[in-house]
Amino acid sequence: MDIGVFIPINNNGWLISENAPQYMPSFELNKQVVQKAEGYGLDFALSMIKLHGFGGKTEFWDHGLESFTLMAGLAAVTSRIKLFASTAVLTIPPAIVARMASTIDDISGGRFGVNIVSGWHKVEYSQMGLWPGDGHFGKRYDYSTEYVQILRELWETGHSDFKGEYFQMDGCKLSPRPAQRPRIVSAGQSDRGMEFGATYCDYNFCLGEGVNEPTKSASVPARVLEAAKKSGRPVGAYMLFMVIAAETDEAALAKWDGYEKGADREALRHLLGHAAQDVGTEENSMAAVVQRNPSPINFNMGTIVGSPATCARLLDEVAAMPGVAGIMLCFDDFLAGMDIFGTRIQPLMQCRKDRLPLAA
Repeated sequence: MDIGVFIPINNNGWLISENAPQYMPSFELNKQVVQKAEGYGLDFALSMIKLHGFGGKTEFWDHGLESFTLMAGLAAVTSRIKLFASTAVLTIPPAIVARMASTIDDISGGRFGVNIVSGWHKVEYSQMGLWPGDGHFGKRYDYSTEYVQILRELWETGHSDFKGEYFQMDGCKLSPRPAQRPRIVSAGQSDRGMEFGATYCDYNFCLGEGVNEPTKSASVPARVLEAAKKSGRPVGAYMLFMVIAAETDEAALAKWDGYEKGADREALRHLLGHAAQDVGTEENSMAAVVQRNPSPINFNMGTIVGSPATCARLLDEVAAMPGVAGIMLCFDDFLAGMDIFGTRIQPLMQCRKDRLPLAA
């Protein structure tokens, strides 16, 4: 069972609350998080790309780093952990992403991969004049399909003459090519998104749901399995969960309750309003998941709250769900959270018994 960390590339991580830790993103913070993850034997680190925040009192996600340049820096200060950067496909041409990926693959010694972000948050792109119109909501995976085909052609052959609806390549060249094809991942929640992931990607990142109810989201990796069966490719689900740990269950639940009570209502209104702009969204899409709860202070992602023993037991339940190939974690406090996970939670997890930390 792979375990990874969803690193804090934007301010305040994933808690939209005035009572949660408030901090700015920085290379130093992310370096510490990823080096801790590597030391504790985690398998991968992924950075998102978010180009417009939700404001509010906490200025949630108004401050963020750029994914590829951050991961290039992290590649130079790590030696084993796999690294994934995210491309917002409307912002960077695929030939440039192919070249950036080849460069970071060289820096990292073959540990790099790309996360495809097809885009549901319209204002990220309209602010730059890059939004192609609301028709993109329904066509974004068609666009991403052409994008990935070009990436693969360039990485595998160093040449592309691809001709499609969105891209027309004319003797496009890439050299040097990566020693091995970088892994491609996505985070499609809708049926169309999962079909894309099963056809063109190596893993599909999926949102867990519920608080201390891991199996509430069991249908999600099951859908990934079904999509993989149709595509004939071995694609697994990487489930996203937030871990909020303390010495006792009661203390951890008190922290979670405090975060909920401090919800940044103004930022949440912005989030829910932008998620609602895709009026044709499928019931199981990312935008729909975000809207299900009137106070999704952590995007309605699955939340594990408790003592180290409770967290370990619940994460083992996640790992046991059919279709789950890995778990991607985020924390309310990333530095303290990584240490608690590495020293107190992971040693109790049955699915990680073969993993010994490389450093205390």
